Amino acid sequence: MAISTSNPEPVAGRRPDGEAGGAPALKRQLGLWSAVAVLIGSTIGSGIFRSPAGIADKLPGPLPLMAVWVAGGLFALCGALTLAELTGALPETGGAYVFIREGWGRLPAFLFGWAELTLIRAASLGAISTTFAEYLMRVLGYEPSVEPYNTYVHYVAAVAILLTATFNYVGVRWGSLVQNLTTLAKYGGLTFIVVLALAIGLPRTGGHYTPAVPAGSFHIAAFGLALVSVLWAFDGWADLSFVAGEVREPRWTLPRAILIGTLAVIAIYLLANVAYMAVLPVDEIRRSRLVAAEVAQRLIGAPGVIFVAATVMLSTFGTLNGTLLTAPRIFFAMADDGLFFRKVAAVHPRYHTPYVSILLTTGLGVVFVLLRTFEQLADTFVTAIVPFYALAVASIFVLRKRMDYDPPFRTPLYPVVPALFILATLFLLGNAILDPTSRWPTLAVLGVIVLGVPVYYFTVGRSR
Repeated sequence: MAISTSNPEPVAGRRPDGEAGGAPALKRQLGLWSAVAVLIGSTIGSGIFRSPAGIADKLPGPLPLMAVWVAGGLFALCGALTLAELTGALPETGGAYVFIREGWGRLPAFLFGWAELTLIRAASLGAISTTFAEYLMRVLGYEPSVEPYNTYVHYVAAVAILLTATFNYVGVRWGSLVQNLTTLAKYGGLTFIVVLALAIGLPRTGGHYTPAVPAGSFHIAAFGLALVSVLWAFDGWADLSFVAGEVREPRWTLPRAILIGTLAVIAIYLLANVAYMAVLPVDEIRRSRLVAAEVAQRLIGAPGVIFVAATVMLSTFGTLNGTLLTAPRIFFAMADDGLFFRKVAAVHPRYHTPYVSILLTTGLGVVFVLLRTFEQLADTFVTAIVPFYALAVASIFVLRKRMDYDPPFRTPLYPVVPALFILATLFLLGNAILDPTSRWPTLAVLGVIVLGVPVYYFTVGRSR
């Protein structure tokens, strides 16, 4: 995947206040395959390598285990198909924020930005960089049970955030180049694990796909909690819309990139789970925190563990880079609309990047990673972002009624596809609140989001 070196045109129609005329603006530098790389790179991270054990612990057999990954893929696909239409119609920097603003108004849009600022992106950066640091420490020979392992993990994770921030500070071209290279490496590495497991492991074991569902062991509430973990692995399908203002020929490129990238992720995730169960029975998957490493160990020994660790490090570093490539554009768009501090919308005069937004996101990510655990960060992220995904998807019902709404791509099976996404979101949140193990953390996250209402009225709302 390569990025064109031709001079791209600046973003049309949107420029921060105070930077009119010949002042710098974000540039459209991302082509189709770079856009696909952003989506895949933002999605394939720690989840497919770390989540299967926890997911298998909640589900009884191979069939429910595969079903929850299929459900997560369908959830992501319904959201992606809807956002493909919305992004083509509104190819502005800010993604879901733009759709919520256009569909539901300034307060819901502000709350999304507030959640991004206080919870979502910092939690995401922290969880991803923590996984990167854990695997790096493992390669260097540190044992998780021996201190100062945990202290070092926090520090290494913070350094990883700062390093990827540097790439994106000096230009989206450099950030997307890193994204292209790491996406190719990790998708190829995961594909290699799949091929190895199916070519060598399956003939040895015959697969561990039966009994598909042990009698009397399936519970819908447990399925819902497992689905939350699956959605951590699938998240990233919406991130490309955040940099829509930097994509060349966006009305043509964005819908195609979203569909290609999402389908590619669904395919490799399902194949990875088939491969895991070709080598390991479900009971062993439950006990193995690093399932991919265990599979590689069974197939080719110690070199396999090193290979998997390197793949996971590339994967998480690429996802970390993708998150820092996309997330600051939300704050940029908010400031451009007068919903955030105007300085945050500033574009660097040399690098043409929203450098203040990048610095702000990086600082919050470092604070989160130094103070919280991986599990806390991942749960916080999913709980905080899912309601706003639903609002963004639901905006299609409002926008389709406008006379000037003319998307180049229309969501198939409308209104069923967006409706299914919204219903699934309600199920996830309701199930998390009802379950005693997740009730209070879920309510705490939702409470922080609600705190954004008085913040809005005492700051942005008062100034209007």
